Amino acid sequence: ANRKGVVLANGAEGEPLSLKDRTIMAARPHLVIDGAVLAADAVGADDIIFYVGAEHQAAEAAMRYALTERSADLRGRARLIQAPRGYVAGEESAAVHFVNAGDARPTITPPRPFERGVGGRPTLVQNVESLAAAALVARGDDAGTSLATLSGAVRRTGVMEIGLDATLAEVAASGGGLVRPVQAVLLGGYFGGWVDINDVWALPLAPGSLRAHGHAFGCGVLYFLAEETCGVEATARIIGYLASQSARQCGPCLFGLGAIDAACRRLAARSAQPDDLKRIARWSGQLAGRGACKHPDGATGLLRSALGVFADDYAAHQRGFCVHRAPAVGRPVAMAEAVA
Repeated sequence: ANRKGVVLANGAEGEPLSLKDRTIMAARPHLVIDGAVLAADAVGADDIIFYVGAEHQAAEAAMRYALTERSADLRGRARLIQAPRGYVAGEESAAVHFVNAGDARPTITPPRPFERGVGGRPTLVQNVESLAAAALVARGDDAGTSLATLSGAVRRTGVMEIGLDATLAEVAASGGGLVRPVQAVLLGGYFGGWVDINDVWALPLAPGSLRAHGHAFGCGVLYFLAEETCGVEATARIIGYLASQSARQCGPCLFGLGAIDAACRRLAARSAQPDDLKRIARWSGQLAGRGACKHPDGATGLLRSALGVFADDYAAHQRGFCVHRAPAVGRPVAMAEAVA
């Protein structure tokens, strides 16, 4: 039996606020393929799987066409698989589980995919942007840039290539500037965190710079939250979405995240029970690290950031009122709807 490894190029991109992976696959599919081939050569993998979100039709079409332009040898080693919708479908063990069994739910680790993955073989799971970046480095074209998805109270939303030495202020200016005063930025998407705009405005977005201040660039989401929008309501919608995306495989995620969601909804609606604010603060610490996968960790990390950045707003909501004029509305499923 073939025990050589597998490279799985992860383009599921289930993060509602991120567009970068589908954009790079649609615009530069050969760069993604080149990076996957380099990775396969580096780890001695025979097979390559391109795992592309089923809703990313333009990306899938571009990747499929690009593969027809490659050598017969590569076409024989590579295949494209549609990743199902859902936030957790892009988690590395969930991706492997789907390829193996048609079930895009995370599996208990160890073993990790690099130990036992697709078909029981060692599997390297890499994000498609990371693979494209590796291909650029191999060409000698590394420009020290990354892709970011801008949304919220910025004039030009969408994917932007940014220099990692650029500050958030410079990135916002490149996006046409802010359209309204901003109170906070969601940095890194739903598994990232809220940051007070004054704390991050002048910071370079380089990983080391952000890490030194307790932040992370993550998947490159930069959502600018307008001053008049309620951060408690915005956070409740995100927590509600993440709770709905639970794989429903373990108690901490199913029951713990469910309880946090219910309390966040009551707080957002200004109908909190007497101890709701204390409860979510306590639960957000207790739940971290207890799930079968990292889904509860991401949700509780986001909540802890919100409790810090929007502390006064949470205190007001616990008392039954909101100081903001424009409450968040909409369904927590689409890019802008989830937080504004």
